[in-house]
Amino acid sequence: MGYNSLAACVADLEKHGHLIRIKEEVDPYLEMAAIHMRVFDVAGPALYFENIKGSEFPAVSNLFGTLDRSKFMFRDSLGHLKKLVDVKMNPGAVLKKPFQYIGSSMTALGALPWKKKSGAPILHGKTSIGKLPQIVNWPMDGGAFVTMPQVYTEDVSKPGIMQANLGMYRIQLSGNDYIPDREIGLHYQLHRGIGIHQTKANALGVPLKVSIFVGGPPAHPLSAVMPLPEGLSEMIFAGALGNRRFRYFYDHEGFCISADADFVITGTVYPNENKPEGPFGDHIGYYSLTHPFPLMKVHNVYHKKDPIWSFTVVGRPPQEDTSFGALIHEITGAAIPQEISGLHAVNAVDAAGVHPLLFAIGSERYTPYQTVDRPQEILTIANQILGKNQLSLAKYLFISAHEDNPKLDIYDIPGFFGHILERIDPTRDLHFQTNTTIDTLDYSGDGLNAGSKVVFAAAGTKKRALARELPANFDLPRPFNRAKFVIPGVLAVEGAAFTNYADEATLIREWCLAAEGLAWEGFPLLVLCDDAGFTAETVNNFVWTTFTRSNPAFDIHGIKSFTAFKHWGCEGPIIIDARSKPHHAPALIKDAAVEKRVDQLGAKGGSLHGII
Repeated sequence: MGYNSLAACVADLEKHGHLIRIKEEVDPYLEMAAIHMRVFDVAGPALYFENIKGSEFPAVSNLFGTLDRSKFMFRDSLGHLKKLVDVKMNPGAVLKKPFQYIGSSMTALGALPWKKKSGAPILHGKTSIGKLPQIVNWPMDGGAFVTMPQVYTEDVSKPGIMQANLGMYRIQLSGNDYIPDREIGLHYQLHRGIGIHQTKANALGVPLKVSIFVGGPPAHPLSAVMPLPEGLSEMIFAGALGNRRFRYFYDHEGFCISADADFVITGTVYPNENKPEGPFGDHIGYYSLTHPFPLMKVHNVYHKKDPIWSFTVVGRPPQEDTSFGALIHEITGAAIPQEISGLHAVNAVDAAGVHPLLFAIGSERYTPYQTVDRPQEILTIANQILGKNQLSLAKYLFISAHEDNPKLDIYDIPGFFGHILERIDPTRDLHFQTNTTIDTLDYSGDGLNAGSKVVFAAAGTKKRALARELPANFDLPRPFNRAKFVIPGVLAVEGAAFTNYADEATLIREWCLAAEGLAWEGFPLLVLCDDAGFTAETVNNFVWTTFTRSNPAFDIHGIKSFTAFKHWGCEGPIIIDARSKPHHAPALIKDAAVEKRVDQLGAKGGSLHGII
């Protein structure tokens, strides 16, 4: 029947063996995050922290840590939700099969937000920002952050909940120049609904009212991260997913309050008022650095009786947000392909940090009267993908033709790369976008939100057989003379550390000239890296290193490269320079002393004994 509160969800999970309690006092500075990551790594249970140093409130994490647990929490509503999304994407389906969708239609009608007239558990008490759990996940983080928030804003020109936006944007509670208890930082990236709302408020010269919900039924945070179709309200989706209408009211200052949340922070964002926010250890596996972001002036911090603080940890994938992604795919299925004609499947590769790398499969139907042996329609599809919502943040898009292998799996990383590399013509099939926008969290480009993109498109018959091992006596010229086999067709090549682009361009050009005579036929892709052993050790290491540490227009080279009529290509292997650059953000590294403390929780008598 769905949960009416986070506490009800916690009780249900504990009853069925999906949650354990951490009874020992834990430090919100690094230790809680370290515990969470260790348990997530072994597909362990949700965690309830009873005793948090410096705070009277308990906390819960790893609720969505496995797809099985997420399905368990929404066991009564997933089926209807899939149909609801399908109807939104394809209303004609209702006309064709009205009785199949009637239950889902009733679900949607019963999910309309419910404005309460009086009384709500959230009004039980008030607290201050400093009394909330001050959770810091990574050693270089600029302060404590809210990592599982539901940030609510309304369109100032069209007020009301049906035009509102509910998104998950991190909130910095402390540190930097924030006035304690009075100011917090609001961080959001490109292509976010809140940005449209703030733009309108700024144009009118009025403050934007912001409400931050924490906790509540698990349907609420999931709705905040869902990539919903245009016009489908997050609040309706939360009601349908949770089998309980989203309950809300407005407080005496006009802020929207989620009646079922555990905590609600209200505040205002004034036009052009920013303060430095960050650093923050982010989901690409590096820190996002300190930059000016909107300043939120705190009005109130409400909480219900016996509230539970909800949090997660982000870092190099996989993490809990990976499981979020799996659940989103479970619900939405083929929603995006239905929006782009000819697109069969698309995968934002989680192991590469999601936004840096996309795999896609599309149709080639332009010339049915001819044998297709070069990309045509899939180039059109690629342009649509790179103009679609958050998919537009991608740097690398590898796209293949469905007709070449109808069974090709976009989640099989080695298999998909192999299919592309067997068919790609490097003289013709790389297509760049330069001086464009990329993910805010990606520091491989030449400025905040700035970088380049490239499409690797492959269609037609196989052009080469891929090498499946490093040849004996494979002698590379210096300074890139140490190679490791990664996957068929790919070599990791280690060499000198990167210095600057001017010197490296000359160095790589000279190296390519020296390497022209080698037998490259089976290796169409080379990755220059700082540590070939690490890069080649696992497929995940390969995609993370290659696609998070390179900016296509700056870092793609090739043996026998050329530019003809403004098109770049090469006759020999494509080279991606994935060495760390001086302008890159630091990678996330755990604190060894904290890890030892976590070890103690796994010893006999500790709350995590038998789990980690």
